[in-house]
This record gives sequence, C-alpha cells and structure tokens, in this order.
Amino acid sequence: MKIILGVDPGSKITGYGFLELYKNEINYLFSGYIFLKDKNFFKRLNIIYKEMKLIIKKYNPNYFAIEKIFVGKNMDSAIKLSHARSAAILALNNFNIPIYEYTFSQVKKCLLKIDNNNTNIKNIILNRLKINNNNFKEDVFDALAIAITNFYDIKNFI
Repeated sequence: MKIILGVDPGSKITGYGFLELYKNEINYLFSGYIFLKDKNFFKRLNIIYKEMKLIIKKYNPNYFAIEKIFVGKNMDSAIKLSHARSAAILALNNFNIPIYEYTFSQVKKCLLKIDNNNTNIKNIILNRLKINNNNFKEDVFDALAIAITNFYDIKNFI
C-alpha cells in the first residue's frame, strides 16, 4: 500500500487530500485544510510549515503532489502563493518523499481523460473517488484533483 498526499497551497487556506494506492487502484482516505486566520503573513507561513510536518509525520505518504504556481495579472498574489507553496515543500525536507508538480491545465486534462462525458471537475473527483460528501472546500477539491493526477502520472497515464 502506498499513499499520495495532494496539496493545494494557499496563504489563507491550504487544502490537502490523501489517497491510498492499492493494487493499481486509488481509494480516498481523507482530506482537510489548514485555515490560516492569523493576520501576520509570516506567521501563516510558519503555520503551514508546522501543520504540514505534523500531517506528514502522522500519515507517512509515499508521494507528494503540489500545484505549480500560475502567474496571472496579480503578481503580489503569485508571490504569496509561492511562499505558501515553499512552506509546504520545506516541511518535506526531512522525510525523503518525492515531490511532483502539476499545473492546473495538466490536472484538468487528466481529469477530463478519466471522464470525458463530464466537464464538472468536482463531479469527476467525487465519482472517481466514490465520495458521497460534496461539502468540501474548493481547496480540498483541488488537492484531491492534484493527488488523482499524481496517481495517473505514476501510472504514465497523462
């Protein structure tokens, strides 16, 4: 049994999701988010770092997948997102876990290959992972989508 940790980094909410790889299939284990309510940006980065270390220690994933940064019109947001992403990646340093990065377009392409009849990404995730609850935060859906993409990437599907 292997475990994938997918992470959608954010400076206000960082979503994560765990998938179990078993006999060439994936199963949903659990997901959650780190809510960063502190006003001080640098304290939020420290919280991401500490919480990610705790999560990694507790669940010992074999693979770590994270979203690549997209630089749009707002450079300040991209820089903050980059810092949040770095805090999550830095937490992995002592665990020797391989890191995989995916752009939003890679994730979307992978999910649409899974179910090309459905253009609703959330529904594809819920159906593929056999999850009945759709009350997840957007960041959790994104983290699960990244983890699913990692599964298919490891299998050389995408």
